[in-house]
Amino acid sequence: MEQKTIEQKKSVKSALFEVYDKKYKLLLIIPFIMLFLALIQIGYQVYTTGDFMQKEVSLKGGVTVTIPYDKHVDTIQIEKQISSQFPGNDISVRTLRSTGAVVGIIVEADIEGNDKAQADKLLDSIGDALKTDLSKVDYGIEIIGSSLGASFFRESLIALAVAFLFMGLVVFIYFRTFIPSAAVILAAFSDIAVALAVMNMFDVRIGTAGIAAFLMLIGYSVDTDILLTVRVLKRKEGTVMDRIISSIKTGMTMTITAIISIIVALAVTQSEVIRQIMLILLIGLIADIFNTWIQNVGLLRIYVEKKAKKGIHI
Repeated sequence: MEQKTIEQKKSVKSALFEVYDKKYKLLLIIPFIMLFLALIQIGYQVYTTGDFMQKEVSLKGGVTVTIPYDKHVDTIQIEKQISSQFPGNDISVRTLRSTGAVVGIIVEADIEGNDKAQADKLLDSIGDALKTDLSKVDYGIEIIGSSLGASFFRESLIALAVAFLFMGLVVFIYFRTFIPSAAVILAAFSDIAVALAVMNMFDVRIGTAGIAAFLMLIGYSVDTDILLTVRVLKRKEGTVMDRIISSIKTGMTMTITAIISIIVALAVTQSEVIRQIMLILLIGLIADIFNTWIQNVGLLRIYVEKKAKKGIHI
């Protein structure tokens, strides 16, 4: 019975390898559909909200109020109650935790913080929702002007664009061939697009920490793609498929190790900043498995086959 189970597992493994080896052009549909759906979602986000992502107060300006609070609250209900007083504004409510226990409430609102009447109205709404007299509580308030938030957002996007541009230049300079270099850049872009689309779908507001996570994602993505491209194009031992399998063993070990570390960080962290970074990286790394080992592999194999037909040995 045990021998039969082992043989069945080997048969399934062999069948999967056969599909991966022979049907790689057909498999390209998977990552390209993922990218297409991600771009559709981002386009829909722009159409419905006027922006391609949900922004935190740190990127659009507003007021953040932190209230010490040690009781369990229904943040969704609190958010609805405060939002009813500010129908034209985005309100976000979340708990602040320490060692697993609630120690405070954080309320973010994209109101004009320098307008004292608006700020006082927000504080009154929070006090009513929490049934607490905030005048007797040592709360903290942070105000970011709309122009300053817009400046942060603009500079963050410039930093992201410059990082992506220089990454592309380095890749082109190193490989000096268009298709392999473009495949690396496309994989990195696809990872970012998918991660952003998923964050939008879950209505997660992204702040400066999220922009930093996208910058990190470029590095994670390029790591595996360059590993694959170098082994396929620069090494000469074995067949192209042998080099791809060797790359998968190393690259997947790197990616799975990173994913496990991220999941552990998500499980233990109490920081919303770290949680946002880890969530974006987790989504991006899962997308990178498809974009590197299906999309990039498929494009590289097509490139190598065309070179072989022209009599150029890779």
